[in-house]
Amino acid sequence: MTVVDLGTIRRLVDVTVDGVEHRVPEGATIMDVLDGAGADTPRLCQAPNLTPVNACRVCVVEVEGSRPLVPSCARKVEDGMVVRTDTERVAHSRKMVLELLASANDLSEAGDDVARWQIEYGADPERYGPPGPPAAAGERGNRHPGHHGIPDGETRATVAQPVTVDNDLYVRDYARCILCYKCVEACGTDAQNTFAIAVAGRGFDATISTEFAVPLPDSACVYCGNCIGVCPTGALKSVAEHERREAGTWDPEGETVTETVCSFCGVGCSLELHVQDNTIVNVTSPSDHSVTHGHLCIKGRFGFQHVQNT
Repeated sequence: MTVVDLGTIRRLVDVTVDGVEHRVPEGATIMDVLDGAGADTPRLCQAPNLTPVNACRVCVVEVEGSRPLVPSCARKVEDGMVVRTDTERVAHSRKMVLELLASANDLSEAGDDVARWQIEYGADPERYGPPGPPAAAGERGNRHPGHHGIPDGETRATVAQPVTVDNDLYVRDYARCILCYKCVEACGTDAQNTFAIAVAGRGFDATISTEFAVPLPDSACVYCGNCIGVCPTGALKSVAEHERREAGTWDPEGETVTETVCSFCGVGCSLELHVQDNTIVNVTSPSDHSVTHGHLCIKGRFGFQHVQNT
């Protein structure tokens, strides 16, 4: 039996995962159990510092007694629960989700984990056809292959969209957006409580937008950048990173990360300075930090230019 320690609690429950029994705290999620056991569970919309929204559905597992597959990121464990992650049904579902996401969005900046999961599950988004044509100027990117005069089944759903750069701090590249809602959650009650962005439209026309689709400088945005911190695909990124990627000088392999404490105020936020070519390119904070929980303000995330002034 494997004992997964998830903190001090009043009651433990027994959960069986792939034939192995685990004793875990009541109120933990199935994903907590899987992570504690060292399982490599794919996830895109889940973050430890955000409320689960069950959007991407790539973390689904089988639960005995449940007809549909359940999202492991949000489903709470129950005493006697039996979970299977190694079934053909689970593997097929994860493969299909990865294929559909990659066929409708550019996941090239989603990180090594996503690329590894695509290989592991044999995802082949190319079988849905080539990318669709660019969206017209001012047109919202539409994911449905039957729109823009493209017959159903002839092209993939991806519609290229220009990167939106309307401020000096970060850019929006909605061709990479998978509608995971993490940015909306971070802008809302989970972190900033600014509510500058939300989901606009419905169905295939759904997109992340400011109120009345106004430019970001005219919205309620306070430029904390917490949306960047949780974005899993590169749909939101700093201007510094965007410019380096465009110039071909982005070098994550040569990047160093230095931990320090923010000096702008007395809160004591922990900072991670991401440095490339002796230049700070991004600032993040650990999601498990007791003060920040991974979230920062505009000064902590973007106020580093003075450090490298010469």
